[in-house]
Order: sequence, then structure tokens, then C-alpha cells
Amino acid sequence: MSKKQKTIFVCQECGYESAKWMGQCICGQWNTMVEEKLPENGLNKTSVINSESKPIPIQEVQSGIHSRLDTGINELNRVLGGGLVKGSVTLISGEPGIGKSTLILQAASAIAENNGKVLYVTGEESEEQIKIRADRIHAVSENLYLLSETDIDRVMHFVRNIEPVFLIIDSIQTLYSQNLTSAPGTVSQVRDCANEIVREAKIKNIPVFIIAHVTKSGDLAGPRILEHMVDTVLNFNGERSQELRILRSYKNRFGTTSEIGAFEMKESGLTQFDNLSKSFLDGLEKEAEGAVVTCSYEGTRPLLLEVQALAVPANIGFARRTSIGIDNGRLNMIIAVLEKKTGLSLINHDIYVNIVGGIKPDGTATDLAVALAVYSSYKGIRIPSDRIAVLGEIGLTGELRPVPNAERMMKEASKMGFRIVMMPEKNSKKINENTENTKIISVGTLYEAIQTIEII
Repeated sequence: MSKKQKTIFVCQECGYESAKWMGQCICGQWNTMVEEKLPENGLNKTSVINSESKPIPIQEVQSGIHSRLDTGINELNRVLGGGLVKGSVTLISGEPGIGKSTLILQAASAIAENNGKVLYVTGEESEEQIKIRADRIHAVSENLYLLSETDIDRVMHFVRNIEPVFLIIDSIQTLYSQNLTSAPGTVSQVRDCANEIVREAKIKNIPVFIIAHVTKSGDLAGPRILEHMVDTVLNFNGERSQELRILRSYKNRFGTTSEIGAFEMKESGLTQFDNLSKSFLDGLEKEAEGAVVTCSYEGTRPLLLEVQALAVPANIGFARRTSIGIDNGRLNMIIAVLEKKTGLSLINHDIYVNIVGGIKPDGTATDLAVALAVYSSYKGIRIPSDRIAVLGEIGLTGELRPVPNAERMMKEASKMGFRIVMMPEKNSKKINENTENTKIISVGTLYEAIQTIEII
């Protein structure tokens, strides 16, 4: 009599495994448990022990030295922390058609030209489709190899034969292992295939780029453990109707996670921005109601951004608070401080705030600009946004708190032609007022900032 093969039920959202089917998983999702068969010899256990591995004292381990590959794209190198670290595994995600494959193909061609063989594994497109895109963006190299395959065992076979200096997997959701009976893209398949790729990358010291799908909400598809297994997690986003694309790092074991890379989508591929601040200020009016220029520090560079606000009487019901590029909770706090400390009555006004360009700045340096933009729109005051830039964090008591890297932000504003920079007093005390012939206006409270802006 044949022995019945054992099965388990795996949640496709969180990866939780159960011996029995459940309508609702412990993560709260309904109808996500899928039955998967276990291998006849039990769970697939792959040894990750290198025969040359042995325990060594921590003092003998060399740190801070990473051999990196130049991707040929400065913005990508910036986000990665200086280039691709050998043996690292990088996961990149983004909406369909945003330019992930184009970016990686351009980097692959540059690495192939300068360093050796590069293997591009595609499970979604044929070799001919990749070649058509490569011809369009001029990313063709003799050392760039294409492989249309979804079987992880065959992929690893060709990796060992070719011995590439750089490996690309497009995408992880299309790969499958014959050891499992579940469909490609399921939690078990993604986890098993990712484990094989990571093991090979560490043993052979090969840098790997893995392209992953996203869900409707924009989150990374697949099990959360996938993000823990890799060294770097990148997200490529932007509006399809616009040319700007932003590359962000959410995890990086070899660099900072605050860097961003800016690209422009063109017919010939992705190009880098030489002056990102200038691109965000294109179309800036000299004087407009509800428009204020601010500065944000992203990674190692300051960026000038335009903050726009619109305050209109609410028609019915509760007033709306809508923001793009700034946290909605932060906006509500700024509005509350405005009402309390300046006497504005915004309870019957809809407030809309937008950071022009589609970027979401980190930090709180944009607080003062948001408050002044709302005030300007509400009062109908025109601010000379082409001459003045403002920065500062707003506290609940109405005081302006200092922000980091204020001097570098001021220099960026001066370079872009702004001759007045408004900032908190605690920041201005540390800066020479004659720097770059830019006048610094020091303010201590939000009320003082509003009084100053009315007379400029």
C-alpha cells in the first residue's frame, strides 16, 4: 500500500504554516491558506555550510573593507553605498512598467563591459524581448548573457558553469523548485528559491540583483522573510505620467538607508539628474498664493522643494485635510498649532498640501514651509517664493526647533539663487550670516515667522 504524502497549509500573506486548514490566518487575512505537499523525505533541508568555514576570534575579522563593483550609474552607486558589494544580494521592487528592468539592464551592460561575464536570468520575457530593450537603450555587451529559465536548479547549473561576476534574477516570483509541488510565486517557492540564490551568492562571492513584484497597495509581494534574507532592499517608484523616478533604500547592510537616486525616463532609457533641485523648482512662479520653497536633506545632499497649499471654505460636513508628500498626521498637527498660536480659524476650511515633484521628504525641516503655505493661501498673501526659502521644525508650543544640516541647506539655496533663508534661531547662531552673500532671517516662533513673511 502506498504511503500517503504529507501536506501542510501555508498562508500566502505571512508564510504561517499549519497542519490543518484555517479560514482566517493568525495574521488576520481570510482564505489565504493553500495546501502544499511536503517532499517524501521530509522538509527540504539544504546545507549552507562551507567546508572551509571555521570559528575565528572576532578580533581577527577584518571590518570596513568591502570590494565593490562600479555599476556605471552614479545614482545607483549612491543608493547602494558606493557600488555593488561582492557577495551581496539586493532586492529591488516597484510597480510594473516603472523601469526596474531597464535600470538593471543598463547596470548589467556597464558591469559586463568593465568587469566580465554577467548573467541575466528572466522568467517573464524571452531572450528576444530583452534584446529588443537592450538595443533601444544601447545596453549591449559581449559579456552580457541572457537566460530564459524558471527552474531554480537549471539556473544554478548555468551560474556554476558561466561563473558570472554579476547575476540578475527577473523575477523571484517566476522561479520554482522541483522539490516543492506548489505553484511559482507561493510562499514556499519564493523562500526556497531565494535561499538557493543567497547561498550561491555567499559561497561564490557573486553580487546578485533580485527583482520582485509588488501588491496592489505597493508593498513587496511574497513572504516577509525574503526581506530579511537579502542584504539590501530597494524600491523604485514614480508616476507613470511623469518622467521622474526615485530609487530609495529601505535596508542596506553596507550603507545608509537615507540616500535617494533620481532618474529621468526617456526613450533611450533612464538618465541621471545633474541638478535635482532645479528639476523640482521648474515652473516655480515668482509670487503665488500658497507656494513656499523649502529645503530637505536626503541622504548626503540637500534638495530644494516647492510646497503648495490650498485653503478653501468647506461646503458640507467636516473639513478635509489632504496631503501628498507629507504625513497627514503631521499636517493636522501643524494646522492645530496654526489655529492655537496665530488665531486662524481653519475648522471650516478644506486644506490641501502638495510637495511638487512627487517626492516624500524625510525629517521635519519642511514644517515651517507647510505652515506658511497654508497661511498664505488662507490670507491671500503672495510670498516671493523665487527669492526666499524657509526651513524649520514646528513644536506643539509654537516654537521653531532646529533641524540638522541647516548650513548645507542654506548653501544649496544660495547656489540656486535664493538670497533670503528663514530658519530657527538655534540654527542661525551656528552659521556665518555672510556666507555666500545670503541673508539669514532668524525666527524663534511660528507667530514671529508669520509676522516676518507679511513684511517681506
